[in-house]
Amino acid sequence: MDLEALADFNLVAAHGGFGRAGRISGRSKATLSRHVNELEHSLGVRLIERGSQSLRLTDEGRALYERTDGLMAEIAEAGEAIVLGASTPRGRLRVSAPVVFAHVALPMIGTRFALAYPEVKLEIVAEDRKVDPVEDGYDLVIRIDPSPDERLIGRRFLNDERLIVALPDMPRPQLAPGGGPSPVKAVLLSATSLNVVWRLKFDFENEILLKPEPILRFSSLLMVRDAVLAGAGAALLPKLLVAGDIEAGRLVCWGTDAGPPVEIWALQSSRRLIGAKVRAFLDVMERAFPTKVFVSAP
Repeated sequence: MDLEALADFNLVAAHGGFGRAGRISGRSKATLSRHVNELEHSLGVRLIERGSQSLRLTDEGRALYERTDGLMAEIAEAGEAIVLGASTPRGRLRVSAPVVFAHVALPMIGTRFALAYPEVKLEIVAEDRKVDPVEDGYDLVIRIDPSPDERLIGRRFLNDERLIVALPDMPRPQLAPGGGPSPVKAVLLSATSLNVVWRLKFDFENEILLKPEPILRFSSLLMVRDAVLAGAGAALLPKLLVAGDIEAGRLVCWGTDAGPPVEIWALQSSRRLIGAKVRAFLDVMERAFPTKVFVSAP
């Protein structure tokens, strides 16, 4: 069997089509189709049933994919491991990140990386859906408070916290530790429960409670932040998103949410070695934050 043809067949099988496989890998549909045809001819069996709008694996194609996909990944990783220590980062690097983190932090980090490693073609995709690094073709995914997943390994590189912020001239509610929730005009995310109560840290033993009364609801934290800047009300937002506004005096912080800190992780498939380009991107990202918290994956 031709290993290049087998690799292209596995690529098409993993992504469910020639077009999607071509977009993710950067290879042409014509090349992928030719290699799959050559593989089918060499084996003497049909591996893919091609329809006008879609394709599906035959039983033989599914069996071949299931038995060889992991082996092909190991072969590629073995080759990369040989040159890992001394190689210059190069090739294509695709990173998926939540929308807010991508907009706030990754333009700067991406630019620094691109200038430092010109042989790497970096692509950063801002999206809030939970992607699969292998199926969606990502070398690295950034997630906020991820659930444990044995298929992923990585590093927690930043702890953030949530702040209650408002315009400087917005009247603060009467706050008293141990009392009932004080009502406050607020801007909330669309998914926020109607019964939510904000809990502010007061000291080591006490909390102050606020009852947000929604004036507006938005599906995006960026929209919530902009509405607060426009004077709609107070909001509970990540420090990473509003730190610049607080420093510039556009917003004031009423307090820190009493819940656990926000953990931001950089993760990749557990089936892959940490290559030179991924390692270099993690190093650039680590240096971008004053608080460096790198630990093993859960």
